[in-house]
Amino acid sequence: MRLEGKVALITGGASGIGRATVEKFVREGAKVMIADIDLASAEAAVSEINAGTPGATAAVQVDVSDYARVEAAVQRAAEVFGKLDVIFNNAGIAGGKPLLEHDPERDYRPIISIDQDGVYYGILAAGRQFVKQGTPGVIISTSSIYGEQAAELSFTYSAAKAAVISFTRSAAYELAEHGIRAVAITPGRVGTPIINQFSEELKATFASEQMRNRLTAPSEIADVVAFLASDESNVINGTVVHVDDGYSSFKQRLDLPVF
Repeated sequence: MRLEGKVALITGGASGIGRATVEKFVREGAKVMIADIDLASAEAAVSEINAGTPGATAAVQVDVSDYARVEAAVQRAAEVFGKLDVIFNNAGIAGGKPLLEHDPERDYRPIISIDQDGVYYGILAAGRQFVKQGTPGVIISTSSIYGEQAAELSFTYSAAKAAVISFTRSAAYELAEHGIRAVAITPGRVGTPIINQFSEELKATFASEQMRNRLTAPSEIADVVAFLASDESNVINGTVVHVDDGYSSFKQRLDLPVF
């Protein structure tokens, strides 16, 4: 088991990519603090997972837009499990509206405070914890394909996800002397509750934007995150890892004419 003996904190860990990653980490031998704004869902996940693997997880409520809460979650993970080795800054929200229709208080600030500030807070709090422990650590943060390109209704979301990429590169540079790695992932169209709420027609359109014409499963993202958290990926640092099934490599398929 590649994560045997490691302790991780996963934000947004009660659902979607976060929940799939919690389960993957536990299967790989890690202890996991499930951090989520929905404490009831986090505790339910703990009950289900610990029923099969006693003591593998614990829950903490966190609002990632509040640094004090993120710092407290990091400290709680270290208190419960004795240390911290990995943080997966995964909590986020989506949403969008045409730029000229924006209400900054509704269409800008919430996304920036969670998707951008929340990652910054996680990087800072975990980095300080690793240095305090005097141990190496891994910081993995969820960006998006939208962090590298323009897209419909995504002015604020794209900006926040682009910031995650910049944060990751800068953190890797500054924290390398402490043995800390930082990596970002850029998911494409993933079958999370956010996407699954849409019509079958829209989901089919989303799927067609990827090379294999299907939505990515959260567990497939979790597999990559587990690898990045492991010692097997020790030379991957300051890197943006595309987990988009080719979304960023092409625009669309065409029905070619007969030549």
